[in-house]
Amino acid sequence: MRIATYNVEWFNALFDDLGRPLDDAEWSARYKVTRGDQLTALGIVFSALDADAVLVVEAPDQNGRRSTVTALENFALLIGLRARRAVIGFANDTQQELALLYDPDVLTARHDPQGDPMPGGVGVPRFDGIFRIDLDIDDHADRVQFSKPPLEVELTTKAGRVLRLIGAHLKSKAPHGAKGRDETLRIAIANRRKQLAQAVWLRQRIAAHLEVGDALIVLGDLNDGPGLDEYEHLFGRSSLEIITGEGQETALTLFDPHAHGALTQRIGAIHTTARFYIRDKKRYMQALLDYILISPDLMARRPVWRIWHPFDDPGCWDNRDLREALLAASDHFPVTLDLEL
Repeated sequence: MRIATYNVEWFNALFDDLGRPLDDAEWSARYKVTRGDQLTALGIVFSALDADAVLVVEAPDQNGRRSTVTALENFALLIGLRARRAVIGFANDTQQELALLYDPDVLTARHDPQGDPMPGGVGVPRFDGIFRIDLDIDDHADRVQFSKPPLEVELTTKAGRVLRLIGAHLKSKAPHGAKGRDETLRIAIANRRKQLAQAVWLRQRIAAHLEVGDALIVLGDLNDGPGLDEYEHLFGRSSLEIITGEGQETALTLFDPHAHGALTQRIGAIHTTARFYIRDKKRYMQALLDYILISPDLMARRPVWRIWHPFDDPGCWDNRDLREALLAASDHFPVTLDLEL
């Protein structure tokens, strides 16, 4: 079985309000890429992945006028994907939803949120609720919410095996709207605290699954990793370390080889899953942002991870159409996990 995560930049801009793909020569929201060319590129990439289930990060918008599920299923029909059914969790206000495309001939999938839905209830709150945590150590509980609530899915194979899947897109730490160095510093630190609080919230849900022995996959864009920004030293840990359970007993940890490499090798070469153009420096920056983390029991299922990086993966580099499609489709590259299930 193949599970994938793929952050598709400006996917929402490729559909009209009826969820129909805009396969035309108008410019997409990606720089110097038309909507038709981006759709074609995405078709090449999704077809090459040939995954049983794909977490789509930054999926098309869900609101009173637009449907994420309709847009994704129309896209799958246009491309001819076997992963042709979609499921969404709690919608958000960012035009960047979390959704799962899956093959209904192989899997059934349903949104299955966990946690206490009642404000102030007992236990870990549901992801569309409010998490209370003291962010600045002032003996006052701050209220934290997800701008993009993680997607919790119960996956069931045709053989009856049940997997828990949590798709996440943690809030970016960029200090948007800051004026001057002092305000930039203040906003950046506040955003860092929020992201770490979200990581703690997510980690509590992960620990609850691991403690009862659930087969668990946590995947998506964590917008974080060790050494990603200059404010990390103020807090001691990255959100990746919190989510994986770094330092805890093996039974309560999650594993991804690319995350493990980044956490254990602070200096030197690391894998990357995203490529951004930095205008003021006139060069590209690469970062490791996308992960597929698995529970210890799934390590016995011969897991094989792959980052579909057009420059680092020989199979992607040697296939010219795929290489160019990966560069045109998004500023992130897909990550896949193959398991024997």
